[in-house]
Amino acid sequence: MKGIAHVYPKDHINTDEIIPARYLNSDQEAELARHAMEDLDINFTQKVCPGDFIVSGDDFGCGSSREHAVWALRGAGIRAVIANSFARIFYRNCINNGFLAIECPGAARKINDGDRLEIDLVNGKIVNLTQKQAYAFQPFPEFAREIIAAGGLMEKIKKEMV
Repeated sequence: MKGIAHVYPKDHINTDEIIPARYLNSDQEAELARHAMEDLDINFTQKVCPGDFIVSGDDFGCGSSREHAVWALRGAGIRAVIANSFARIFYRNCINNGFLAIECPGAARKINDGDRLEIDLVNGKIVNLTQKQAYAFQPFPEFAREIIAAGGLMEKIKKEMV
């Protein structure tokens, strides 16, 4: 998969910065997407295109456990978040919702805003096509790739029950 990097090198971007609590009265991705990241970057939704990536520092998705944060990013067209590390609950929410959370320590220091990236999930490699560099990450285990490919845990379970 290929996309443009939107770099937010700040550590500890919390779920309230990803989708402010004042919008949690909706569970519709399209509605949530309009407000994704707005308290951190008011122009976020105008910058992103379907398939783009967020690149960030440590502990991305910390704070309260809300699936709305994943839904807002996915609804905005973000294909994956690449971060040094993730809050564990957010990370699991990503996988359970079929959304990619890729841990790649140091990525936020190496990747520039606007760089074009290509991600190889099976081999655990991010290729920065702009800088002609590659960064390794721990590939997802097969069960996690299956959940993500199915569109989330519930979708995987539904398919297995047929």
